[in-house]
Amino acid sequence: MSEFNFSTLTPDLILDAIESTGIRVESGLLALNSYENRVYQFMGEHQQRFVVKFYRPNRWTVPQIQEEHQYAFELADHDIPLIAPLKYDGESLLEYQQYLFAIYPSVGGRQFEVDNLDQLEWMGRFIGRIHQVAKAKNFTERPTITLTEYVHQPIAFLKQHAQLSPQIETAFFTILEHVSAIVEAKYQCNNPIRLHGDCHPGNILWRDGPSFVDLDDSRMGPAIQDIWMMLAGDRQEQLIQLDTLINAYEEYSTFDMQQLKQIEVLRAMRMIHYMGWLMRRWQDPAFPQAFPWFNTDRYWEQQILALKEQFSSLQEPPLSLMP
Repeated sequence: MSEFNFSTLTPDLILDAIESTGIRVESGLLALNSYENRVYQFMGEHQQRFVVKFYRPNRWTVPQIQEEHQYAFELADHDIPLIAPLKYDGESLLEYQQYLFAIYPSVGGRQFEVDNLDQLEWMGRFIGRIHQVAKAKNFTERPTITLTEYVHQPIAFLKQHAQLSPQIETAFFTILEHVSAIVEAKYQCNNPIRLHGDCHPGNILWRDGPSFVDLDDSRMGPAIQDIWMMLAGDRQEQLIQLDTLINAYEEYSTFDMQQLKQIEVLRAMRMIHYMGWLMRRWQDPAFPQAFPWFNTDRYWEQQILALKEQFSSLQEPPLSLMP
């Protein structure tokens, strides 16, 4: 099955896959905001809501997905509010007509507020608890955040496939190389742990406290990866947020303050990886529909400006909580 081929994932196939577990679907399928996979909410019997997730073919191996699920169960067993998949006949990773899928309970809530220090304090405690569990052992199947995956491969793919006009191409790849050179010099992944991996506000639902969703990007890496994406605003605002997060985090897990130097490095890596991800997924028909502005002159001009700003940030003193 092609990496991009969701073409045979019809509504009938989705319903048949769900009902193969014994669930009776009582509503239509509501597509949720996911591009890497295909995710739908539906109603079962007794007004019980579920979410079904169909994994992108050939992105993860079966052992890698099973390791993700085991991590979710491990966190849930420690009373951490992470939404783990449901099991059917003892299995959480299911298959129907070559598609791998999983079913989750649907949990409501709103996105947590990054400028709400009370909520950030909650988040710091829960991430500390997650990492306390995470440090007990390492992933053996899932990857580690590396320069190869987040910098080298995306840049190579962009050079081969991006459609830039001549006057933009030189400027774009020049600033991209400048940023990547600093990242290569500064990135460190000492003492990697199991991470949520994509712990941004969109993956945190808030209702009387946080619920974490989507371990699809879980992998090994520095602890700060699960913290920095919650920072927003100017430098002073970020320092206040960071102080709140780290103080609460350390109630449950020790934090290496040296990792604060990696915040802007990881931000740059995410920017590069994201551009490469959009380019790599462009063959999926869902992407041109969802991102019509991508791969246009205006888009690349915006990326040049964003990379220049990040280049400056990489040369500034890192955020620090030390006296």
